[in-house]
Amino acid sequence: MTDATSQLTNTTGATKRPFLIGIVAGEASGDILGADLMRGLQQIFPDVEFIGVGGERMEAAGLRSLFPLETLSVMGIVDVIKQLPSLLRARKTVVETMRSRQPDVFIGVDAPDFNLPIEKKLKHAGIPTVHYVSPSVWAWRPKRIFGIAEATNLVLGILPFEVDFYARHQVPYKFVGHPLADEIPEVSDPVQAREALGIPTDGRYIALLPGSRGSEVGLLAEPFLKAAAILKDRFPDVKFLVAFANEKRQGQFIDSLERLGLELPLISFQQQSQSVLAASDAVLLASGTVSLEAMLVKRPMVVCYRFAWLNYQLLRHFVRLPHFSLPNLLEGGPLVRELLQDEVTPERIAAELEILLTHDQGTTIARFHELHQALRQNAGLRAAEGVRDVIFSAKS
Repeated sequence: MTDATSQLTNTTGATKRPFLIGIVAGEASGDILGADLMRGLQQIFPDVEFIGVGGERMEAAGLRSLFPLETLSVMGIVDVIKQLPSLLRARKTVVETMRSRQPDVFIGVDAPDFNLPIEKKLKHAGIPTVHYVSPSVWAWRPKRIFGIAEATNLVLGILPFEVDFYARHQVPYKFVGHPLADEIPEVSDPVQAREALGIPTDGRYIALLPGSRGSEVGLLAEPFLKAAAILKDRFPDVKFLVAFANEKRQGQFIDSLERLGLELPLISFQQQSQSVLAASDAVLLASGTVSLEAMLVKRPMVVCYRFAWLNYQLLRHFVRLPHFSLPNLLEGGPLVRELLQDEVTPERIAAELEILLTHDQGTTIARFHELHQALRQNAGLRAAEGVRDVIFSAKS
């Protein structure tokens, strides 16, 4: 077996080339994971090259993206159906590119409905495959584990309790933690965060994070803004820090504000979610990786998940998750407040946030610290080591 820092002989044995890794992320949270993994792989394989699909972080780490990440960022069955032709074209592009380029490994980062079929095709074509972030097979449609086994050589996971589930089914799995747990300090000072954002250090702040997808912002902007208006009446000194994934989401949210005719003390930021969370006293957010980020920053939160009506009617008969936010999945119980679908009302949101502002949250924050430590595993390098082992196993 060759050393990890050396080059690989191509299929003819006549010339050598650097390691080539295919990698595809399906949304902003996958871009964080993918970029961190890429940096870990660069520590092991200094001359590695990447091809696939990713966002700004992955491109900054050296990815040549085949098309924009947002092409794959859809949510819910109905949205997938609407975008099906473009998604199928995108999948075909990825498969044809990987078959042509013959990477040493293909890594699908989350987005299982898009990535697992690609992984299955490529694995059957002789390209080893890794899936990063397990689908929720332990919660619903557990028989999907057999499809995962057929599609992948290894699953890299971010939830510690998944280890036993995969072991029971004899599917290769490695718990790697989460890069945000490595990146975010144990203590996030609100005064420093407010100074960094250029806002007054005194006063009361609530962070609003309405999601990175257009569909999320479309469904959550109105109840978030109306809840903010209620809270403003109850707490005249409160101000709202709004963190947006990009300019499109900010424009979408402001359009909702103007349509509702509300006057609110909103301070907007783009791509500064961590600082906005750290500067806040309480947080209102869309379900997703940002709930993990809020937990790691140690801020009490209300997590909302809302589907379009038809999406919800289709999904509610299949999904049997007692909890949906990452903090509660990690805890295995109700650590943070979750509001789902019809519970996402301005009055309910405002009531839950009022509790966070007026009641001691010390017990919850202490548990956040413990979970932070459990996830701090040097995720990028641990994941890269798992990928390395898959590559070498295939070539031995």
